[in-house]
Amino acid sequence: MFEMSMPWWEFMLRAVVVYVVLLAMIRLSGKRTMGQFTAFDMLLIVLLGNAVQNALLGKDTSMTGGLLLAATLMVLNWTVGFLTARSHKAERLLEGAPVVLARNGHIYRDVLRRELVSRDDFAKSMREAGCSEVDRIHLALLETNGHITILLRDPPKGGDEGV
Repeated sequence: MFEMSMPWWEFMLRAVVVYVVLLAMIRLSGKRTMGQFTAFDMLLIVLLGNAVQNALLGKDTSMTGGLLLAATLMVLNWTVGFLTARSHKAERLLEGAPVVLARNGHIYRDVLRRELVSRDDFAKSMREAGCSEVDRIHLALLETNGHITILLRDPPKGGDEGV
């Protein structure tokens, strides 16, 4: 139960390699993928866990090996959080940067397609921002977490508003 079938450092090396490769794959899949968590995404996570299990554990089934892997993955995750919180370059590399989807009433449809944002998702974000017309959009951003932020133009001043 406690006897490992590989040296301790091999568990850690396997964890680092799998973590970095999966992080890169998730990063390359795009911001919107991470922002919309659907039943398909849950299935993907479960299947990814199963797919990399052997890459992590090899033939080892010991409790010690599993706990060492879990600890290594938690330390890696904490390290990534630490680095992104303290380094703008690391944050930009690992998390990306917000993408402009619309500006001054003009929607960039090619950017929507590239970032996998459907018209329905964009319309939903407009409704959530209390925006009924595209012309009212000052700026729409696809945030690094996949959320769409819409900033509205100030309403026109003057006239008989408030009377």
